Amino acid sequence: MKILALETATDPGSVALWLDGRVVARVCPAELSNSASLLPVAQALLEAEGLGFSVLDGIAFGMGPGSFTGLRVSCGVAQGLAVARDLPLLGIGTLDAMALAADGERVIALLDARMGEIYHGCFIDGVLQGEIGVCPPESVPLPASPGWLACGNGLSAYPALRERLAERVAEWKPEILPHAGFVARLAGPRMERGERVDPADAAPLYVRDKVAKTVAERLAEGGRA
Repeated sequence: MKILALETATDPGSVALWLDGRVVARVCPAELSNSASLLPVAQALLEAEGLGFSVLDGIAFGMGPGSFTGLRVSCGVAQGLAVARDLPLLGIGTLDAMALAADGERVIALLDARMGEIYHGCFIDGVLQGEIGVCPPESVPLPASPGWLACGNGLSAYPALRERLAERVAEWKPEILPHAGFVARLAGPRMERGERVDPADAAPLYVRDKVAKTVAERLAEGGRA
């Protein structure tokens, strides 16, 4: 099975191919917007493998949470490709893919949500515990037990997170970011089992409803202007 995976929850975005269990990936150029580079990078990756869009068996995309603009890019491109070629489509959670990349049994995925907030989710053996949430760093829920791995750029953006989580976390991986390679690794087995969504029903996972706050609101909450 050949699946194209797209991830633009953060900048730069990335593209990956699931080729019967083998994964190859490329990162979009940092100097270009994801909207301008996503399809050309996908085409270049396919051509490097001697393939074209016509041989794909499915499309996967990182559905969020993440950058509102970025999520719309990957979702929209994935929908367009799926409809044009009548292909199965599947959205994969951004934090789910980060937890897989972190390679731990118990993982707290923490992605900078801007506006002084963090997207957060706890995973045990890759399974989300509870729900994905968004809140200020000082309000991120604490796991009930120690020995967790914390990953994501939320740790770098808000150093206070380390203090809050210190008694529960045994390993830190702030370098982990959303990447299409891990979207592909999650999507491949699921799509092989027949999982899919109707392209018309595909939508980003925003988590929060308010897209932007004023500068005054962000500063008042301890965020960045």
